[in-house]
Amino acid sequence: MTQTTLAIRLAAPADAVEIARTHDASWRYAYRGVIEGAHLEKMIARRGPAWWKTVLTKGRCTMVLEMSGKIAGYVTFGPNRLREAEQEGEIYELYLRPEYQGLGFGRALFNAARGELKRLRYAGLAVRALEANEPANAFYKALGGSIVGQRHELIGRVVMRLNVFSWD
Repeated sequence: MTQTTLAIRLAAPADAVEIARTHDASWRYAYRGVIEGAHLEKMIARRGPAWWKTVLTKGRCTMVLEMSGKIAGYVTFGPNRLREAEQEGEIYELYLRPEYQGLGFGRALFNAARGELKRLRYAGLAVRALEANEPANAFYKALGGSIVGQRHELIGRVVMRLNVFSWD
């Protein structure tokens, strides 16, 4: 009988290939039908293993969630870049492979990143989510996030609305 283990840890450059695979699978699942197909493919292609290795080598704050040694999700975070929110920290991305969604692992990654932001002395945090990505909006609301603003971004040839959530 094998035992399943769960671990959340800081990512290393050696994780680049698995993070890229997780990014690919999670973005296809989250954004198919939300972002125009050809543009979505371009966005995914730009974030391959070489891109992730560069990001991780530069020391960007990234944590991974491992299930029995396999990366099932990741979260990136750091200082807030959103003028719509006063919080000092921001979660830039939080994604899980589709088969790991809805099991509490997203909450675990969120809490790990939030804890690390607190450890780094960032007061509060902000997150943005495409308004059309209903599961992401429901997730952040369930975690107690409040919508404090909206912004518009050109994604491909479409201007899309993003909700900005915050936590103190």
